[in-house]
Amino acid sequence: MHLRNKFIMAPIKLGYSNGDGLVNSKHVHFYEERSSHIGAITLEPLYMDQGLREIPTQLGIDTDNKLPGLKKLIQSIHDNGAKVIAHLSHPGRMANPKIPGNYFISSTDKPCENGGAVPVQMDPEQISVVIKLFVDAAIRAEKAGFDFIELQMGHGYLLAQYLSPEVNGQCDSYGGSLENRMRFPLEVFQAIHSAVQIPIIVRLSGTEMTPDGIKIEETIEIGKILESQGATALHISAGSVCSTPPWFFQHMFIPKGKTWALANRVQAHVKLPIIFVGQINAAADVSKLQKIFGAPYMAIGRALIADPQFVGKLTGRSTGNIKPCLACSEGCLGGVKSGIGLHCIVNPSVGEQPIPHLSLQASKRIAVIGGGLAGMEAAIGLHDRGFSVNLYEKNSLGGQFNLASLPPGKASMARIVEYYVQEIALRKIQVHQTVATSKHLLAQKYDEVVMATGSIPMTPSIDGLTEYYWTEFLDDEQLPSQEKILLIGGGLIGLEVASKLVEKQNKVIIVDLLPELAQDMEMIERTLTLKKLKDHDVQFFLETRVQKVAGDLVYLIGKHAKTISKIDKIVLSIGMRSETNLHNELRSQMPCHLIGDARRVGNAQNAIRDAYEFVQRL
Repeated sequence: MHLRNKFIMAPIKLGYSNGDGLVNSKHVHFYEERSSHIGAITLEPLYMDQGLREIPTQLGIDTDNKLPGLKKLIQSIHDNGAKVIAHLSHPGRMANPKIPGNYFISSTDKPCENGGAVPVQMDPEQISVVIKLFVDAAIRAEKAGFDFIELQMGHGYLLAQYLSPEVNGQCDSYGGSLENRMRFPLEVFQAIHSAVQIPIIVRLSGTEMTPDGIKIEETIEIGKILESQGATALHISAGSVCSTPPWFFQHMFIPKGKTWALANRVQAHVKLPIIFVGQINAAADVSKLQKIFGAPYMAIGRALIADPQFVGKLTGRSTGNIKPCLACSEGCLGGVKSGIGLHCIVNPSVGEQPIPHLSLQASKRIAVIGGGLAGMEAAIGLHDRGFSVNLYEKNSLGGQFNLASLPPGKASMARIVEYYVQEIALRKIQVHQTVATSKHLLAQKYDEVVMATGSIPMTPSIDGLTEYYWTEFLDDEQLPSQEKILLIGGGLIGLEVASKLVEKQNKVIIVDLLPELAQDMEMIERTLTLKKLKDHDVQFFLETRVQKVAGDLVYLIGKHAKTISKIDKIVLSIGMRSETNLHNELRSQMPCHLIGDARRVGNAQNAIRDAYEFVQRL
């Protein structure tokens, strides 16, 4: 491999193209930021035909007009000392059905389990066309100056659709036995290997995490064959985008280390270098991979989105605390899916061009009220710009986001609060653990006040409703057991409380005015949480509202008009409203700024980005 170190940036879709598949300044800026200390950068998956795009804003390598931009991008990465990998992948049946002109081919005529178009089962003529697509793309990659090709044979993409006994429906020499299922992927590999001089890495799913999919024993055999055919390295991951997307995306609900163990199994049977991957987002992960598995190479993805200097800080070439990736997929996957391009909850600069600072005429004394995510981001940013900052938080730093790590599977969310607390201590920003009053702030003669006072729960007017809860049951010490509990509101908070409640054998009923639950929840978390609640027989009454409460009776009206009896407790989760009382008291007497939820109720990403942009423009 001949890299300067063992760290490789994994292929992550950016979604920054203008729809033409060409490199632009956003691509260059993103990869330049992350190439100063890493061994190699793998660009986002490059489409080989405009009819095979996964997202409309994907980078392409389908025509020669892509070469000038790719050459410029590769040169900028080379100038920083890193090598560059072209990730070539054919989606097959996973091409995006929402993109006009896309077509769908596969080893089967069945669509993906999680939705998609019905594919055409390939014949020998179509196989020849696909092989040529791969070869043409590989030749362009060599012309553009890529140092390696990574061939995607995993994650449920076309070549994996042939390898998988669960998906492959071919009844000819391309289906059935492993030898036959391997035939087409091997023909692609051999054709590329003959056409170009640059080395080929192959990405494989150690297992697809399905009952009848690829298993680790077959992956080991595939690895041995690829070794004999001249592969340079194997990149071992897990899962399929079609059937097990949480494993593909290495979501926070997936146990860390499973893919490492799979890679180690392969490593024991082949002599090729193995690239380990999967939630490698902390120094402790790297240490474990080195000490326990002797990992020769590590592919790091979202950790480099959260902190572009992740590798530099690991290797001692950059200073400072590592900004943690939460493995939540909300900003990265959510941003790409929504069409705005890759963003990040914890790193608000991702996907944005640098904002030029306005020059400071003089340092000002600024009070930041509220120590949640927005308040801490603002306090740190203002300090770094040269302002004198005091931060007021009556409770623990982190505010309401301290609740985010309490639902099942979300412990990683606490890491961003820990990071902010460390950064505030490092800068010696004065934190006042007290209620900030207008009288006090005026007496202190601050030049300006930043209101990061957050939001508070909304309470509906329901006849007879006098006793209710909000997020108390996220606390293990307050979690009831074997009770009948009604949740009013099926948004993110409501479903997370429900997820906690069912683990203590509580009978849970959810009532919501909307026709769909948890529209504000990240896609993978939503899918897994809803499945969990259905598996625990949670009742859902949508397009329905609570009309009245009388003792343990609850009267519903709307689509599901009925009376529910023997309710032990009621949880309210119908939304939040901005807390602006202090701002209203002060705004006529001194300069005040609202940020985060205090300005507009949103999620964690909105709060941090709002504070970041405010600081940059002040």
